[in-house]
Amino acid sequence: MKKIASAVVVLLMAGEPRRPEAASAPVGNAQDSIAPVPGEAAAPTIGFFLDDWQPKSFAVPDHEEAPVPAKASVTLTIHADSIITRIPPSEFGQNANTWMSAMVTQPLFLQHVNNLHPHIIRFPAGSGSDVYFWNRLAGNLPSDVPRQLLDRNGKKKFPGYIFGVPMSQQSASLDNYYRMLKETGNEGLLTINYGYARYGTGPSPVSAAAHLAADWVRYDKGRTRYWEIGNENFGDWEAGFRIDTAMNKDGQPAFLTGELYARHFAVFVDSMRAAAAETHAQIFIGAVTMEASPRTWQGNTSRTWNEGMMKGIGGRADFYVVHNYFTPYKVNSDAHSILDSAEKVPGTMMSYVTLALHAYGAALRPIVMDEWNMFAEHSMQQVSNISGVFALIVVGEAMKNKYGLAARWDMVNGWDNGNDHGLFSAGDEPGVSRWSPRPSFYYLYFMQKTIGDRLVGSHVTGDTAVLGYCSRYSSGGTGAVLINTSTTAKIVEIKMGSGSPAGRHYYWYSLEGGQDNGEFSRKVFVNGHGTDAVAGGPPDYASLRARSASTNKGIRVEVPARGAVCLTIDNAGAAIK
Repeated sequence: MKKIASAVVVLLMAGEPRRPEAASAPVGNAQDSIAPVPGEAAAPTIGFFLDDWQPKSFAVPDHEEAPVPAKASVTLTIHADSIITRIPPSEFGQNANTWMSAMVTQPLFLQHVNNLHPHIIRFPAGSGSDVYFWNRLAGNLPSDVPRQLLDRNGKKKFPGYIFGVPMSQQSASLDNYYRMLKETGNEGLLTINYGYARYGTGPSPVSAAAHLAADWVRYDKGRTRYWEIGNENFGDWEAGFRIDTAMNKDGQPAFLTGELYARHFAVFVDSMRAAAAETHAQIFIGAVTMEASPRTWQGNTSRTWNEGMMKGIGGRADFYVVHNYFTPYKVNSDAHSILDSAEKVPGTMMSYVTLALHAYGAALRPIVMDEWNMFAEHSMQQVSNISGVFALIVVGEAMKNKYGLAARWDMVNGWDNGNDHGLFSAGDEPGVSRWSPRPSFYYLYFMQKTIGDRLVGSHVTGDTAVLGYCSRYSSGGTGAVLINTSTTAKIVEIKMGSGSPAGRHYYWYSLEGGQDNGEFSRKVFVNGHGTDAVAGGPPDYASLRARSASTNKGIRVEVPARGAVCLTIDNAGAAIK
């Protein structure tokens, strides 16, 4: 990574360009024989992201008996017959990028990704997507691509173009990405270079950019179903937001608008669908969407983006894309505000977008949050145990609010004294080896390990600091993710409400931070197992035994302070038929 040109590092290492304020808005085995039951049609905001849903069978994990607390102060009641939604596998997605090595040459990375199995891995790299030329050797730009671009103030800047065929193993090629997906059993989501439709200097920049995209679809040959046109193009940090009109040959304005994006989107869609038809591939194409009411610092483009885009796009978008980094920009946010935002923001985003679609006459289609994380920094929040708890809440709320897909930003970034969104250490973190998982990895791993295939209703009484996300297995069996956002441990009793009597045993994994770095511990302990390094979690996470107890005297667990318990109950309720 340190061999990447410094100018490219400046553009890309932070993942997404920083915005002056947060974007917030007012493993069991599959069974082939069990199908969705009547009344379980996909919500419009999920739609085709349930096409590859599979039922799951509960499997008893390796376990060891553990003591049970005698008395609880909090109760979680699970209503297993109140099905909220089948759970799209795409809720657990991740973002890859071009600067995280060749990937396929890193066996430890591949092992962790195999274990985590995020299902969806987005590429090539957030804002870097709008300067990405998938079929070009490094340095070999098309003749109609300017060597400099304009920033939002009209000053020329180094663009940091990215190439699908890089010069070194420090960067991932497009073929590396495809191979990584194949070796880890995951699926892709590709972000097309929309910026080229703006800054291209040929007679018809949008035609050239759409042709480049269509050629990618042809090269892809059906390997990728999900595509999106551009990344956060309403933002003044994106390549192509402002162009040099003196170099433009098709009369485009200096600043991008939602209306113009919609017109260009139609050209991309026509070209890409024609290319997909040639290879008999089915593709779904997403449109860039504002996730919340524009803030005071944003210009006219952002204030009118959704109106122009939604009125102009007709029925051409298969899904709508939102991003969110939840907490205020460059603020040293405390743990309470971080976790509070994780619980509240996904729902307000969903409400805002669906209401906007209705107001502007656009078709309601699946909504995806394919970039999420936090802006909080200066106390190592992004690499902390709190980031892991935050991740559980975001995914839980994404499921509850019926997003079609959610993908965390990102797998690898850069240390920057702990202001690092990476799920894994890049090898530049003092005292931590390359590819060491961060706490968020462990929380997401054990969530997936214990979650069923349907999200079901539940409610907590006794303490609002405790959150619960509950699920059911098609074979019978129940899962519960219990989260404690407070600074003291909570004893929680689980009661089975209508539709699901308790099974004979329950099994759980308890996750919590350490005593280092104040409220932002860089460590995570799973059932008491941790690491000897200065950060991270147990290296043997995949073989750790669950704790287990009989349900004869009730189901009770201690949920650690600012931690979680991922739990399953065997045979709790009949199989879904």
